Amino acid sequence: MENAVKTDLTRIGLYTIMINRPEKRNAINFEVMEGLDEALKQAEQDPAIKAVVIRGAGKQAFCAGGDLKEFHVLKTAAEAHVMLSRMGSLLYRLLTIQKPTIAYINGIAVGGGCEIAAACDIRVAHSSAKLGFVQGNQGITTGWGGASILFEKMPVSSALTLLLGGEIHTAEKAKELGFIDYMISENLNGGWESLQKKILNKESAVLTAYKKLLVQKWETSMLSDRIHAEIEECSRLWETDVHLDAVKMFREKSK
Repeated sequence: MENAVKTDLTRIGLYTIMINRPEKRNAINFEVMEGLDEALKQAEQDPAIKAVVIRGAGKQAFCAGGDLKEFHVLKTAAEAHVMLSRMGSLLYRLLTIQKPTIAYINGIAVGGGCEIAAACDIRVAHSSAKLGFVQGNQGITTGWGGASILFEKMPVSSALTLLLGGEIHTAEKAKELGFIDYMISENLNGGWESLQKKILNKESAVLTAYKKLLVQKWETSMLSDRIHAEIEECSRLWETDVHLDAVKMFREKSK
């Protein structure tokens, strides 16, 4: 079995973390969490790494959120809290690592996949990508910190449009709302390469200094506490009949 998370470090310091479950649209399970934990440790500790990119394997999906086929066994708030807290902790590490982070959204990103993208400093999307915070349609809120991160990074009206609507948006619409920073297409991949060069030609100390200032802002505003509160709320909603019925319908539809 291939690793659920693969990593690669280029000669010029770009470290790629790839969620490697293309047959599951790169959905997050406990194996992926283990892989992300190890990858983030490497990113945090290796001085050769100047910037971090997270992406999905294949061309169809960045990340389809949590793998409900595996997480359906979580019935109670306490059981859900363990999973949500673990992934929320990983996202906070991704958010606050003192190196620039980029989400390369190479396909569909829904639910928790959008939360992962939100935790990155910069979001680059392929023009054909589709994105949506669909958790509300399943009777729960974002549970890995995504809403708290959105409210920190985006105008409230745009964040609420993404969260309350529960819709799947085109990359173009997501850019209009301010969630996507750059769009690329098959014919314009040079824009992605140009962005990499602009970042990586800076000294590591410069990149770290700017990121430290950003992290200090989030620490001052107690973003971590708000993420914990968000996880608590999602845990409470997880055990409601509305959510459990939504998971049951999803599993039956997937058979």
